[in-house]
Amino acid sequence: MSTAAHSTTPRIAIVGAGIGGLTLALELRRKGWEVHLYEQAEELREVGAAVALSANSVRYLQARLDLTQPLAAAAADVDGLVFRSGRTGDVVGRVLSRADYHQRCGAPYYGIHRADLQAILLGALAGPDAGSGVEGLHLKKRLVDIDDSGARARLHFADGSSAEADLVIGADGARSTVRRLLLGYDDALYSGSSAWRGIVPADKLDLLPDPEAIQFWMGPGGHLLHYPIGNGDQNFFLVRRTPMPWYASSWVTPVEREGEHLTMFAEWHPAIVQMISAVPVTERWALFHRPPLESWSKGRVTLLGDAAHAMVPHHGQGANQSIEDAIVLADCLLADSDWEEARARYEQLRHARTRRVQTASITTGDVLHLPDGEAQRRRDARLAAPDAFERHLAWIHAFHAAGEA
Repeated sequence: MSTAAHSTTPRIAIVGAGIGGLTLALELRRKGWEVHLYEQAEELREVGAAVALSANSVRYLQARLDLTQPLAAAAADVDGLVFRSGRTGDVVGRVLSRADYHQRCGAPYYGIHRADLQAILLGALAGPDAGSGVEGLHLKKRLVDIDDSGARARLHFADGSSAEADLVIGADGARSTVRRLLLGYDDALYSGSSAWRGIVPADKLDLLPDPEAIQFWMGPGGHLLHYPIGNGDQNFFLVRRTPMPWYASSWVTPVEREGEHLTMFAEWHPAIVQMISAVPVTERWALFHRPPLESWSKGRVTLLGDAAHAMVPHHGQGANQSIEDAIVLADCLLADSDWEEARARYEQLRHARTRRVQTASITTGDVLHLPDGEAQRRRDARLAAPDAFERHLAWIHAFHAAGEA
């Protein structure tokens, strides 16, 4: 289906009102395009607890979308990245202070509750005079099919309704219906790890060192990531190797027994035990990723964010790569009236970047979970080196996606 020509005021349908979909809608809407967001949920409520926004995405939320003040008010500006031994608590490596990170990367590294980030994006999309509604946002619209055979693409929803669009963007996350419709099958791959999440009030964590930093506590077969969010609470993400679990096809399942996540980590540092014991943990997350695709587009349909390149969260880049995608796709569409060329350019600019981040995220899990021994000692030496940030992380955090476009 050719998409070379489009109307002067094109109608864009974005499936999924998550971080990537909202960012794209904001960027296109401010250029005067007609944008409609179709979200299957009855209300916008982000799954998960919090998100770490690194400079490679924060720069666009600030400069492009004018969100500097609301982000600073709602988020915690983390003070460096610390790697520790999960059992002893010893510092293995300390990467960039808050000031150094700002100077090196050109923007803050934020920890923010997902609900707060989504509220900021929605507020910007609604505008100051919108009251309680958001123009072009359609809730309770679960996509079941896309018919791309006519003059416009037609989206069909579970409630029997339908909508037309000149271009459809699948921004519906790691469990994307749009991707499944394009491929004809579900290609999710279990990563070999499961996770437990929680948010802990700061007053319950009197043993925690460096509470303003983002920290990785590493040990054989597992790790803990945590960072502060805007109100000072700590968001934690606890990961354990779990080969071929029975629940892998369910993605998120209730825990089998209370405190199951504590078993492997009972002998870890007291600050870790205190954190992961402080709040109830009721769900277990099987961590999936998706294999890279040769193309993210077919006919009038294009994928964005996790729908295009779902990755495991060991680099904390899912939301950040979605924001990068949104900015680059918007730039390409706005710069080229031939949408086939524009989307080919978008894919050309994003394929290598996202594949590299996907691969690094998977292998980082292996690195964080090394057993005691020579490989673990070599890892620790690399993380302790003065150039650790430049060698291992600068290519992610200091990247300018729009500069590539």
